[in-house]
Amino acid sequence: MIKYRTFRAVPLFCMAAFLVAVDTPAQPAPTPAKPAVTAPIASSTIAIVGGDVHTGTGEVLDKTTILIEKGVIQKVGKNLDVPAAATTINATGFHVTPGFVDSVTCLGLLEVSLEADTHAYDRGGDDPNRAAFRAADGYNPASAIIGIARSHGVTSAGIVPYGGLFSGQSAWADLDGATRDEALAQTSLALHVHLDESLDGKHGGAAGAFLRAREAFDDARTFAKNKAAWERNQSRPFTSSRLDMDAIAHALAGKIPVVFHVHRASDILAAIALAKEFSLRPIIAGGEEAWKVANQLASSKIPVLVNPIAAGPTSFDTLATRDDNATLLHAAGVPIVITTFDTHNARKLRQLAGNAVRAGLPYEAAISAITRTPAEAFGMAAQYGTITPGKVANVVVWSGDPLQNSAHPTAVFIRGRRVDLANRQTALFHRYRTLPVQR
Repeated sequence: MIKYRTFRAVPLFCMAAFLVAVDTPAQPAPTPAKPAVTAPIASSTIAIVGGDVHTGTGEVLDKTTILIEKGVIQKVGKNLDVPAAATTINATGFHVTPGFVDSVTCLGLLEVSLEADTHAYDRGGDDPNRAAFRAADGYNPASAIIGIARSHGVTSAGIVPYGGLFSGQSAWADLDGATRDEALAQTSLALHVHLDESLDGKHGGAAGAFLRAREAFDDARTFAKNKAAWERNQSRPFTSSRLDMDAIAHALAGKIPVVFHVHRASDILAAIALAKEFSLRPIIAGGEEAWKVANQLASSKIPVLVNPIAAGPTSFDTLATRDDNATLLHAAGVPIVITTFDTHNARKLRQLAGNAVRAGLPYEAAISAITRTPAEAFGMAAQYGTITPGKVANVVVWSGDPLQNSAHPTAVFIRGRRVDLANRQTALFHRYRTLPVQR
């Protein structure tokens, strides 16, 4: 059993169970017969045959075949003709899902919580506006944590910066690839604005934070309208740097969404008003009191990123936390995204989704909340989120119910490539499962 400790110096969604040899996995459940894989492995076409396919749209297709070619899903249906040269995976009796997406992590930006040299999620300094900071620039595709998340069906992740009021821009990473360019599908995914208790009283509390945010948006809007005057030093002074204002202007133009990290119901409403004032594409992250304003969120079709098992009230911003938050939001028509807000524990994404089902969320809605809805919220739905022809082939074959801890992935495909599920935890498990006899 691993014991996790919390350290205030590390942001909540980057919290890590820092570990070396102590982070060994629990004894694995008995393994059912694995789907048979037939040669030739080098074939460009892959056929996953006979599985019960959770498409991510809410539809489940039983005994269905998926044809993948050149990294893209080509066909989905029953009794499809499988090319003779295809690599065939017999998934009969197994479940198949889109690859899971954990939207708020520091995967590739953090290795060890208490070792600052392994932190790449924070630009540093006291400047509250760090909008130009790009998490993509610090992403390390060789991070040991990535393989662990991948072995639990997480194929894509939002790589999110932290620090200041405007923390910077997140990226969308597929959890495969030897280089940043290979792994990153979108380097400017969303602009992140922290209005929650992570500010620790800086900027004058919530009201002060909203004041500074409004000022930064107004400066960027003015700057974008007349950059030439700024270049000639003929404009009024601005509170932000040129690159930061450029990044905010990108969001003002509607090119990327703005993620407001906020919990308290009144602050969520203030964030909605701020987004309307500046014609932003808002997303609420955290939202532990979002259920109280579900109707307002639903009427504006604003996605909410939630942890469905938030551990009760942890601050005055989260006094109304409840474990059926996701259920109530979904019932009201709010697009919900389930995320771990974590890094080392991104592997537990499906466990959180399963707990949301325990609290009343419909099963297929929980699957959608970790596949389709995050892709839609971040403007990636044309390529990701569902098992549909034309989408990127991020697909997972499961030994059983994907939201049960007793099940596990038997095959994971990222961009149509079958990835190795071995990782640091499995290596340690096999190394230490049999200890030498002490004489």
